[in-house]
Formats: sequence, structure tokens, C-alpha cells
Amino acid sequence: MSILEQLLAIARNTLLESIRQPIVLVVCAAATILVVMSNPFSAWTMQDDQRMFVDIGLSTVFLATAVLASFIATNVITREIDNRTVLTVVSKPVPRPIFVVGKFVGVSGAMLLAFAYLSLVFMLVEVHGTLQTARDPLHIPVILFGSTAIAGAVGVGAWMNFFYGRSFASWTVALAIPMLGLAYLLSLFFDAEWNSVELSRQFEPEIWKALLLMALATMVLNAVAIAASTRLGQVLTLVVVIGVFVLGLLSDWMIGRALVEAAATDGGLRRMLLEGCRAALPNFQVFWLSDALTQKKAIPGEYIAFAVPYALAVVTGLLALATALFQRREVG
Repeated sequence: MSILEQLLAIARNTLLESIRQPIVLVVCAAATILVVMSNPFSAWTMQDDQRMFVDIGLSTVFLATAVLASFIATNVITREIDNRTVLTVVSKPVPRPIFVVGKFVGVSGAMLLAFAYLSLVFMLVEVHGTLQTARDPLHIPVILFGSTAIAGAVGVGAWMNFFYGRSFASWTVALAIPMLGLAYLLSLFFDAEWNSVELSRQFEPEIWKALLLMALATMVLNAVAIAASTRLGQVLTLVVVIGVFVLGLLSDWMIGRALVEAAATDGGLRRMLLEGCRAALPNFQVFWLSDALTQKKAIPGEYIAFAVPYALAVVTGLLALATALFQRREVG
């Protein structure tokens, strides 16, 4: 078996194991309820209610994927080491770097499926829009198409589980993505009163750009979890992932402000240490563009061209660290 075949086999098995975990369906269901409920909750502002919904909805999707990364990615290597099933893989022989990268690719595939589902739910609710007044009509096409898609995915998932013994969670999430995608596309062609409208009237490309960058942040979180799980148990890995996520969101505020103070006081050594910490810590503010959306600013292509290589560089560095840590890990 070639190295590529080994990599794809590990990635496929990891993807199937990850998407079958009940936590995926639980988090997706909870996030769906929160995204839908954030629409009426946003109607209590005194200004632009839709801006508030976009902020709350994106935050919900971002936090939900962070929770999934914490529970799924932290478990794929730790569980196999604890159960000693990793011995059957590395003794094939499968190079340890291939094992680590395969695990990352498989978990990332599962996370992208969950993220795609949550993104489509969010965009459907965004098309519905926040009701500014009690006279505003409900967007019936969104409600009809969206609820039909989710009910259809749940029904088919239950059918496959009952009659064929397939995983309810994996089938439901996997089927919901194309069904919600079709529901979203159909909703773009109708307004709240079933009048035909142009697709560009309700389509929001800037929000899709923001979601793309959030997907990159998910990949970075997966790489952090994979690297930490090569040496730590599940609980400590969860702590590391959550800590890096929080510090990465606050790095501009904490380290950036300290760098300004160090530059003002000519603190050479302190400034070098702060710059090193800032370079080593993934900056999740790069991928969080809710402020740009709520301020009605366009996301330039140049910014995306910067963010994509940055994410790839961070993921590559973290996977290199994971490989180095796992090379000397005792798994017997």
C-alpha cells in the first residue's frame, strides 16, 4: 500500500468515526436552536436588528465548531493510544507522520461537514431576516423549505438507523447539508410573500466570505487539538484547545497593547518576548470578521489572500509539532 493510500485510509476511517459520534448531532441540534432563536432575540435592539442577528448568529456558529473541535479532535489520537489500537496501525508499518496527518484530514472533514450544516442554517435564518415590527410578515418560503429539509434529513436518518442499522447522527448531518443547500437556493428566489425576486437581492456574498474564514479557523483548532493530544490526555487537551482559542481571540488586545507599551518604553527584551508569543499563538481575530459585516464593510480579496496562507502556515507548523511530539511517544 502506498503512502497516499495509507493516508486516505486513515483519513476515511477517522472521518467516519468522528461523524458518527453523538456529540456531533447534539451540538448541531443545539446550535440550530440557538441560531433560530437568536433571530427573535435580536429584534429587541433600538437600532439595526439584522446587524445584531449577524453578530449573534456568527458567534453561535463559531463557538459551536470550537466545542466540536474540542471534543472530536482531542479524542481521535488519545482514544487510540489509551485503547492501544494505534499499535495495529504503526506496526503495518505506517509512518507516524502519515498517521498524524491522516487523523487531521479525517477530523477536518467531519468538522467541515458540521460547519457546512451550521452555515446553511445560519444563512437560511439570515434570508428570513429579523422582524423589525409586528406587521412584518414571516418569510414563509424560508420556513417551509428549511423545515422540510431538516425534517427530511431526520426522517431518512431514522429510517436508515431503524431498518439498516446505520448511524443516525452521520446520516442525518450528511443528508441535511445538500437538502439545506437546496432549501437556501430556492429561498433566494422568493420574498416573504412568494413574489419572485432576483437571486442577488437576498444573496450575501460578504457573509459567505466571513464563513469561509471561520472554516479556516476550524482547521487551525483541529491542528491544535491533534498536536496536544499526541502527549496529553483528553481533559488536558480540552484545556489546551479552549485556552488557545480564547487567547487567540484576545491576542490583539492583550499582546498588541503590551507591544505598544514596550515600544514606548524601549523595552527591547520584553518586546522580543512579546513578539515571539504573538508569532507562536494563532491569531483567531484574523478569521473573525463580524465587525466588518455589522459595519457594512466589504471584505477585500486581498485580505482573504492573506488569511488563507496564514491559516495554512499555522496548520503546517502545528502538524509538524504534532509529528515531532508523536515520534517519540510510547504507544505500547
